Amino acid sequence: MRRALASVCSLALCLAASATARADGSVIGRPGAHPGYVLDLEPHLLLGTDDGVGGDNGYWGPGVRGTLILVDNGFVKSINNSVGLGVGLDYLDYKHGSAFYVPVVMQWNFFLSSGWSVFGEPGIGFFLGDGGVRRRHDDRVLDPNLAIGGRYLFSDKLALTMRIGWPAASVGVSFLY
Repeated sequence: MRRALASVCSLALCLAASATARADGSVIGRPGAHPGYVLDLEPHLLLGTDDGVGGDNGYWGPGVRGTLILVDNGFVKSINNSVGLGVGLDYLDYKHGSAFYVPVVMQWNFFLSSGWSVFGEPGIGFFLGDGGVRRRHDDRVLDPNLAIGGRYLFSDKLALTMRIGWPAASVGVSFLY
């Protein structure tokens, strides 16, 4: 219990020390007015409520996503946005098995303020391993991957990232390099 408390206190201290003071005004109309980074490395936890065949076949697991920023001022030049290519590796623990899931997505980021950004992620995902009930049911290897999410930036290099979509929801921490 003492180790857990010490870990939580250490994490809180690191987050507080790394945060920079800033006004949270709108930056959506100011292209490029966001933290400069080329790689977003995001360890996260996943939660899925359905494995494709219904019932109580939800899953959970740890994962990691890396997103490489390809265009710093994205598809719409008049707003504050960027476009990246994201690739991940997620471990899915089903009630009746497990699998690895590899999402490959395009991430389109919109920077709303100095502290908040949102994104959309269309893409595909590959199942590796037995995949639990889902794979035994229909032998699909590819699935669509579609999500929306948001980030709260603690600093220019650290953010809380939340995502909801298909096939799962996730919560993680983004390290911006």
